[in-house]
Amino acid sequence: MAAQLTPLNAIYALWIFWWVTWHVAAFWAAKTTKRGFSSGIGYILLAIVGFALLLSLVPARYMGATTTLWSLQPRVAWAFVGLGAAGIAFMWWARLHLGQLWSGGIVLKEAHRVVDTGPYALVRHPIYTGLLLLAVATLAVKGDSFAVAGVLVLLVAYVGKARLEERFLTAEMGPAYEAYRKRVPMLVPFWPA
Repeated sequence: MAAQLTPLNAIYALWIFWWVTWHVAAFWAAKTTKRGFSSGIGYILLAIVGFALLLSLVPARYMGATTTLWSLQPRVAWAFVGLGAAGIAFMWWARLHLGQLWSGGIVLKEAHRVVDTGPYALVRHPIYTGLLLLAVATLAVKGDSFAVAGVLVLLVAYVGKARLEERFLTAEMGPAYEAYRKRVPMLVPFWPA
């Protein structure tokens, strides 16, 4: 018997789609010329914890510790699935717009420059914005305490990593990146920069 497609199953399918396509596309990037802060690894570990909580990838013996906080009507839950898909679309728009300048780490690529068009005209970190949008959609559909904790940990991880990236890029690109920071908000479109 086939499994029924529920909003929660659809959210997990979105995460799997994003993870697989994102990692396959990692092979398409320019050569790294300089690595940034090694302390960025702490934010990666923090993100892993956040994903584990959000997606309930926590050992089964701890699952009793989560509390269901709310349950959405199916139409509302499906709307959040759509919001999660929009988050993935925003991430992919940013990734394709960056082209070979993309990197998962804090690095400088060959021919690196300030990209301030496309999604980067709306926010300085559109990939993180899209990822956090997908995380919030997941939280809304799941409605449990682990998901709340996961989103909070992911928020801390990605805001922290974004700040590290910005210090590195400001040091490497100087006034051009500093002007961009003053003009464009970090994560929320139309928010004051």
